[in-house]
Amino acid sequence: MARMGWTDDLVIDAWVEFMRVNQNRSPRTREAYRLAMTRLQEFARETAGRVSILELDGEQLEVFTGIWLHKRGVVARSRKPYISAVRGFYQWCVERGHIDKNAALALGHPRTGKPLPNVISLANAERLMNAPDLGTFKGIRDSAILHLLVGAGLRVSGLCRLNEGDLYRDTVNGRSRMFLRVIEKGEKERVLPLPREAEAILLVYLGHEELAEIDRDTVDRRGRADKVLFVSTRNSTVSEHAYRGEERRLSRQSVHDLVQAYGTPLGIPAKHLHPHAMRHLYGTELTEGDVPTLSVQDLMGHADPKSSAVYTALSVRKKTGLVDAHSPLAKMRTPVSEMLKRLPG
Repeated sequence: MARMGWTDDLVIDAWVEFMRVNQNRSPRTREAYRLAMTRLQEFARETAGRVSILELDGEQLEVFTGIWLHKRGVVARSRKPYISAVRGFYQWCVERGHIDKNAALALGHPRTGKPLPNVISLANAERLMNAPDLGTFKGIRDSAILHLLVGAGLRVSGLCRLNEGDLYRDTVNGRSRMFLRVIEKGEKERVLPLPREAEAILLVYLGHEELAEIDRDTVDRRGRADKVLFVSTRNSTVSEHAYRGEERRLSRQSVHDLVQAYGTPLGIPAKHLHPHAMRHLYGTELTEGDVPTLSVQDLMGHADPKSSAVYTALSVRKKTGLVDAHSPLAKMRTPVSEMLKRLPG
């Protein structure tokens, strides 16, 4: 908290005056830094639920200078002045006795050499989800793939490696739910509760008569008999006799192609028509839903050795609740979501 009688506005005014008198900062810099503080106040009101910006902690400041500004169109390079302003302000507040600890001490500048991944908008993702023809086997397969990309934030590498045995059921709050084991970056396994929409379309896909006629036999990473989950419908490079088992597994390029094939006629920008744009939407929606940072990292499979022990302790019930409430699929209207409304329970 600020010293008695000092509001946020008074503290900011005093800091800006300090920059003018003691640091000889230019009017342009002072104005830019004041704007940064104004936006920080906006962030505190909207996101943190706090009155004073001096009550914000380091994690909240990282959210402000990261995803919050990014979602408002402030690119990485343009966020540097915001970070400099925040760091300078909190250091000055410590020196003047307004706060005891500098919450911005560990705040770093964003890397500008590598741009942030493009995020497909929720509206365009919904249009994409409605594009496949559910009257065909291919359309059902593609819809199931899109549901996992958008609703579970899968990397395309992990999606293509899935076997039917990676799906399993468990009881959560007295109800049977579908879960997914996926192996992705670094050969690490993560377990995800699937949104009910994704579960529903997967069951339709797995029960389709055309899938039943395809030889999908394979072995899992432990050498046990299994079946390829997502199959290709044609492959001119493989003979008809050999077109079975692992040769039927859908390739990563095929997933990229189908996303573009559905999205291009809809006028969705090409930079958003790739699987990672949907994965990033998943992470963004979780973050904007105020899902705790560690839970987001766990659900997305981000590697963090320091937090791995915490990840394994997250309960199945908690993760399922987070997915049901904050997955992008929960905010869309698609043929599958309409189908779910007609199902009991």
